[in-house]
Amino acid sequence: MTPRAGPTLAARVIRWQRRHGRHDLPWQGTRDAYRVWLSEVMLQQTQVATVLAYYPRFLARFPTLQALAAAPLDDVLAAWSGLGYYSRARHLHRCAQAVVAEHGGVFPDHSAALAELPGVGRSTAAAIAAFCFGERAAILDGNVKRVLTRVLGFEGDLALAAEERRLWALAQDLLPQRAVDVYTQGLMDLGATLCLARSAACARCPLAAPCVAHAAGTPQRYPVKTRRGKRGQRVNAWLWLRRRGAVFLVQRPAHGVWSGLWSLPQFDSPHALAEVCADWPGRGAWLAPIAHALTHFDWTLHTLAWQLPARAAAPAALPAGRWVTPQEALAMGLPAPLRRLLGG
Repeated sequence: MTPRAGPTLAARVIRWQRRHGRHDLPWQGTRDAYRVWLSEVMLQQTQVATVLAYYPRFLARFPTLQALAAAPLDDVLAAWSGLGYYSRARHLHRCAQAVVAEHGGVFPDHSAALAELPGVGRSTAAAIAAFCFGERAAILDGNVKRVLTRVLGFEGDLALAAEERRLWALAQDLLPQRAVDVYTQGLMDLGATLCLARSAACARCPLAAPCVAHAAGTPQRYPVKTRRGKRGQRVNAWLWLRRRGAVFLVQRPAHGVWSGLWSLPQFDSPHALAEVCADWPGRGAWLAPIAHALTHFDWTLHTLAWQLPARAAAPAALPAGRWVTPQEALAMGLPAPLRRLLGG
């Protein structure tokens, strides 16, 4: 593992990217920092195929940074609905407002200043700087970490901040003097298409020759990260309350899971919900449980579908919320399981 291999490694990546890398993604071929930044945020923890569906719709709704900054947060969350990791949408909105208010609506042209913006981490800042401004700044997203740790045989435990910093330094040392944007895209493409987490297509990889993991036959060993939190389990109940063709929604708190999104009233348990609506008019039926996986826990949601009579008053036990038609609901920011439940 030595930075002296850098020029050879970089040249291999650049040559491969130009011949075999991805060139038809909608956010490529532009130096518009708004579009590059948007794509980088969307691609965090999200598959390219999913982002391909959202990216053009989001741009159609918010074609400029100024349009995004001026929009209500509810509109931004609605456009993001279904993409997951909603803190990204809130940071996106805050960042757009900060660039407009503090930088005259123009992104800073170097990574250090970009990294100071709300929600813009070091790797995202480096990607914007490399693709839009040609800065020699290393990125280190999940795909690139996997590629570099395998090629270098990097044994450091990335759960430790010191080892993460050491890998950052190596990534910076490996940068080429020219075509840093092509090199950066090449590393991303390798991690997304060949050097996958559960499999490695070493026979087609341009870095197979210098790759330590390939030589040892141990690509699955990397990256090393030993401290893994135990996944939690959570069980709650949803009330899908309907009346006269409308559904009752509440806005979730500003902090926590799905913060700021519109959802069904939530209860601590099916038993707690059953007690609340025991004497309500109308009829109810329990639906099949919804299993939803989040970053740190698995969530089981038991949903009670309750139909109120047309002339019945809203039960007093309901939290603050609003009645909306299914069509209106699908235009709001909804958690993905609720969007599926409503047929969106």
